[in-house]
Amino acid sequence: MFKGTSASAGIGIGKAVLVEETELVINKEPMGDPETEKARFQAAVKQAMEQTDALAKDLAKRVGEKEAEILNGHILLLSDPMLIGEIENTISGEKVSGEYAVETVCNTYADMFTSMGDELMQQRATDMRDIKTRIQKILLGVSSVDIAALPEGSVIVAKDLTPSMTAGINPANVTGIVTELGGKTSHSAILARALEIPAVVALDGFLDKVTDGAELVLDGSDGSVFVNPEESVRAEYAAKREAFLKEKKELEQYIGKPTITKDGVEVELVANIGKPEDVEKVLQYDGEGVGLFRTEFLFMDRTSMPTEEEQFDAYKKAASAMNGKPVIIRTLDIGGDKEIPYMGLSKDENPFLGYRAIRFCLDRKDDVYKPQLRALLRASAFGNIRIMVPMVTSLEEIREAKALVEEVKKELDEKGIAYKKDIEVGIMVETAAASLMADVFAKEVDFFSIGTNDLTQYTMSVDRGNDKVSYLYSPLNPAVLRSIRHIIECGRKEGIMVGMCGEAASDPMMIPLLLAFGLNEFSMSASAILNARKLITGYSTKELQATADKAMSFVTAKEVEEYMREFASRS
Repeated sequence: MFKGTSASAGIGIGKAVLVEETELVINKEPMGDPETEKARFQAAVKQAMEQTDALAKDLAKRVGEKEAEILNGHILLLSDPMLIGEIENTISGEKVSGEYAVETVCNTYADMFTSMGDELMQQRATDMRDIKTRIQKILLGVSSVDIAALPEGSVIVAKDLTPSMTAGINPANVTGIVTELGGKTSHSAILARALEIPAVVALDGFLDKVTDGAELVLDGSDGSVFVNPEESVRAEYAAKREAFLKEKKELEQYIGKPTITKDGVEVELVANIGKPEDVEKVLQYDGEGVGLFRTEFLFMDRTSMPTEEEQFDAYKKAASAMNGKPVIIRTLDIGGDKEIPYMGLSKDENPFLGYRAIRFCLDRKDDVYKPQLRALLRASAFGNIRIMVPMVTSLEEIREAKALVEEVKKELDEKGIAYKKDIEVGIMVETAAASLMADVFAKEVDFFSIGTNDLTQYTMSVDRGNDKVSYLYSPLNPAVLRSIRHIIECGRKEGIMVGMCGEAASDPMMIPLLLAFGLNEFSMSASAILNARKLITGYSTKELQATADKAMSFVTAKEVEEYMREFASRS
């Protein structure tokens, strides 16, 4: 058995199909007329855009608009005048071929994104390399592997799958995906989940251990992969596959049911989104609201800042679609770790500790923050919008942000523009400072939302993108659990809503503890909502108190994880 990283749940059984792309040899050779070479490059870009657009439209039809947005982002990159201009300047200045100029410039961008260490930037690096290869293949006349034509019962095995390759997969014929590279949050993993194809990634050196046509069994839920397994193993996983599909079907019975524990405690199950189009999935899975709208996605993959009107339209669309259900919108969270060239940000030595989120916004009130706050307030007239401020570490920051909200309200009043007068303003509690001062912050704001991804990172001093220290990164670490419990207690004492929008909110090992601590709102990927509702409605918060007390008595993450894993398996 081989062990990788779970990327898309489910059991895959089938024949291995090794997908190995032709290695492109790009040499630096002097070229003749730069204008001729630039024309050849421009024709290749046009063809690449047409191919990507066709793929995006097909994906939107088969899977959904949200998934197609990944490829639409590729089209924006392909039409980015800064990127295209740099490549053309390289052709002219160095008198090199289009494919070599593409190699040089795209690699520079990809390496820059990779060095930032942020998960979102890692995805952008992959996107950039995907675009690079597509243009080069057109320039060199090299054909890509036709993944759409794979036979039924195929398990794709590859070094890595680019988003464009994954988007071309026919789920009727592909029963699983195994890659040597990639992560749970990569675009290809996101697409695999959207296509509902079991996937295991980060299985280093696997291509050397499997041959074309070998029998494979993979468990996308725990990262296990078997090559030419014994019949007993195959039968065991065939039964697991049937059970998984049955359970998935049974989850549909939780659509329309309230999220109430056995002892009558009602909580909210809401979803995290990045674009207004994502609301479609929230409604499909019966989400009770939006717990986190990441507005930075509106600012990325473009050459200029979105206007107030563009932002207003996006926020209004999400709020209107949710029809009165709460929509928590996080103000812009960008900085040294999220590269947006037109913002003019310099690279931080310590991006996660630097000029980002509320620090950046308060420094750019007039051109960035106030237009966003105006758009949010105007959109609040069309739904139940709440404003959330990220990366808060001091009381002065939230007071200044609230003062700006009041300032914008007065401006709107003077112009007779409608907005929700009693709009709530809360904070994302994701730093050690905010946690330690939670009792004070709870008196100042209308709600808390715990961002466990960053709270864990900052509490444990662990870069969550660094594999070498990933063993320290766990929300079940006693230090993180104590912090979470303290935040919830402070919020409850002041009578404000306390939610959670990190990955821990949907973790079966965390949910019992969060219920016992008194969490009011659980925000997660839309597809995780029904399973979370099933778990929550099967628990009694009173009965969970003893479980939480026992878990909190342990002093290592390993002890807590073992105890909660065993508890979750029995529940």
